[in-house]
Amino acid sequence: MVEFMKIGTHWFMIICFWSLQVAAQERSPIQQLVYADVNYLPTIKTVQFYNTKEEQSIPILPLNSIEQLYLSFDDLRADTRAYYYTIEHCTADWRSSSLSTIEFIDGLTEDRINDYKSSVNTLQAYTHYQLHFPSEGSLVPKLAGNYLLKVYEDGDVDRLILTRRFYVLKQEVGVQAQLLPSADVLKRKQFQKLNATVLLGNLVLNNPYQDIKLVVQQNRRNDIQETLTKPMYVRNGQLIYNDKHTLDFDGGNEFKNLDLRSFRLLSGQIDQTQTDSIRHLTVIPDHDLANEAYSFAFDEDGNFFIRNNDFDDADIEGDYAWVTFILKANKAPLPNEQIYVVGLFNNFQESPENKMKYNAQQQIWEATLLLKQGLYHYTYLSRASGGKEDVNKYNGHHFETGNTYHIFVYYRKPATRWDELIGYSSLNNSSKGTLRD
Repeated sequence: MVEFMKIGTHWFMIICFWSLQVAAQERSPIQQLVYADVNYLPTIKTVQFYNTKEEQSIPILPLNSIEQLYLSFDDLRADTRAYYYTIEHCTADWRSSSLSTIEFIDGLTEDRINDYKSSVNTLQAYTHYQLHFPSEGSLVPKLAGNYLLKVYEDGDVDRLILTRRFYVLKQEVGVQAQLLPSADVLKRKQFQKLNATVLLGNLVLNNPYQDIKLVVQQNRRNDIQETLTKPMYVRNGQLIYNDKHTLDFDGGNEFKNLDLRSFRLLSGQIDQTQTDSIRHLTVIPDHDLANEAYSFAFDEDGNFFIRNNDFDDADIEGDYAWVTFILKANKAPLPNEQIYVVGLFNNFQESPENKMKYNAQQQIWEATLLLKQGLYHYTYLSRASGGKEDVNKYNGHHFETGNTYHIFVYYRKPATRWDELIGYSSLNNSSKGTLRD
């Protein structure tokens, strides 16, 4: 009896301890939904989202195909949580289509992320989550168009963790494009003019000047894109978009490359390093390139790739470090000027986490970001109020720069209230090598 009581007491203590642990784990807070690529918590890091056919590719699914998208992310709270996900159909300008789930989802409308692992031997502890979708019988898109993936905690869609945009394509039209120097003589050495032609094929339009919407995006950047609601003219089943005043993009400059694949053997890009509870790295300062001539460099147009040369499994053995970026400025900042370190790793967003501070004494801009081991391609984005804005103020402006342009064609059928993605193409104006391995 005494032995039985000891065993019972032992299990009671274990249950009490487990209950206290669950109670101590606060649920993620309620968030306001944003129809964009957003990490709603600062503890959510290194979100990767792409078509499984190519790492870090744009997340596009052909309608009624067997292709899948891959999502992964780290949660620095390093515990285990019940994360669920669903999808929502959106308009061409990323607002809710207001359709019921039964209209655009085949199968289950919500599922749980069951694939997760804890980090191994890292100074920064985290839990790594990943999923492949859609799968048979679960969250299969029925309509073409824009979609928003939502990840949230405990089946409560208001407790958002992250959202990501993706596309479902029903290729009904062809898209042709070419890049030329700007039609503006003063911009010919700096800007890239894109002309596009939509080949309608068998598609019959009631009003070709109203039914089609063309969206062109440079390097997957929402802040560098243009939407055209009507073509310049229509000719023999073709929609021609060659107005000299539209689709004229600043060429900018090649992205900078940062190699963080190894913390044992640091790359030549690291100027200083120290370690306490976590590693701290300082990158060799970048210089203001506004007045420099164009110089070719291999890059991935802002992409990033998680890699680890120190251990086998980059997903759970890759560690984090605080990385300080420094930009040496040749000019004093404008009033209210703000500079950000951006790339696909932070979705080119202007957030407090990647905002730089100006050191007037040393005439440098500084920012410290928490990054996982890998390869990063980044640039500097400048914003200023009260004057002419120049996003590439510190990068330079060059027609020769290699950029990738993504062209989306949307169609709203008569008597419907949603936009379908019926055409997609991409154009890269340079043959670049890869820096992924």
